[in-house]
Amino acid sequence: MGKEFNVAVVGATGAVGRMMIRVLEERNFPVKNLRLFASERSRGVKLRFRGEEIPVEVLSETRSFSGIDIALFSAGGARSLEYAPKFAADGAVVVDNSSAWRMDPEVPLVVPEVNPHAVAGYKNKGIIANPNCSTIQMVVPLKPLHDYGRIKRIVVATYQAVSGAGQKAVEELSAQVRAWCAGEEMPDPRAFPHQIAFNCLPHIDVFLENGYTREEMKMVNETKKIMEDDSIRVTATTVRVPVFYGHAEAVNIETERKITPEKARELLSNFPGVVVMDDPGNRIYPLQIQAAGRDEVFVGRIREDESIECGLNLWIVADNLRKGAATNAVQIAEILVKDYL
Repeated sequence: MGKEFNVAVVGATGAVGRMMIRVLEERNFPVKNLRLFASERSRGVKLRFRGEEIPVEVLSETRSFSGIDIALFSAGGARSLEYAPKFAADGAVVVDNSSAWRMDPEVPLVVPEVNPHAVAGYKNKGIIANPNCSTIQMVVPLKPLHDYGRIKRIVVATYQAVSGAGQKAVEELSAQVRAWCAGEEMPDPRAFPHQIAFNCLPHIDVFLENGYTREEMKMVNETKKIMEDDSIRVTATTVRVPVFYGHAEAVNIETERKITPEKARELLSNFPGVVVMDDPGNRIYPLQIQAAGRDEVFVGRIREDESIECGLNLWIVADNLRKGAATNAVQIAEILVKDYL
């Protein structure tokens, strides 16, 4: 038997935290002992892992994190800023799903299919950042296209599921749909600024002074860092749509070297983690309901942008809780245990 590791999941009772536990089990990660942490609200909760009920510890009441080798964080930016250095100081490598550390120049921002070598940077602070869900699923298929033709510019519009805003957002969409179907008065929105059922909201996260949302600027800045190319120009519009699970993106790229749709399909078909679904004549293209529960990134509607010399349009879909969050974090941990720990 190979070496096993003591693993912690911080924010274990949230949607992403629960998915992290599930993915650790599904991928048979070499867990020796699993510790689960959450806030005071989760006191007394137990979660199942490999047939065992594991009690959730209250994070704020824990004074030592010694003995933990890897800590997967999905507890929000404030808790990550406070606790990730404490876990690292006690010897753990933290893989953090929040935005707290992503743009720190001493913290690697990693998508394993794109920049696995960056994992080595964990030695700076003992922290690795997991990118934004929308960024992850975009850069995976763009990587082979960039390597072949060098991407100059990216224009992306996202269609993001409510699960990206947490369990309360999922419950809000469900409640609004049930009320509409029953002919009842629509509940007031709480998780979103407006009704989300049967509606699209061009508003994810807060608006910044430049008129973009923070979610949009995450995609701009994170893409450059992951692709290790600050010259790539990126502009984004992020939209919340009434879908429970799975983000979709309409992506337009301009490249230095012309990439035909046929060549793009070849490059993407041979790239790990990508599934090409591109036969629109037979109504085959990626759908969010098909991507839900899967770890791959699905790409279709691959076609030339006829308005420029070297341009492509793509439709990209992935499960935002899995590849967009939990699975990517566990894949990072797999690189750690294989090559570094």
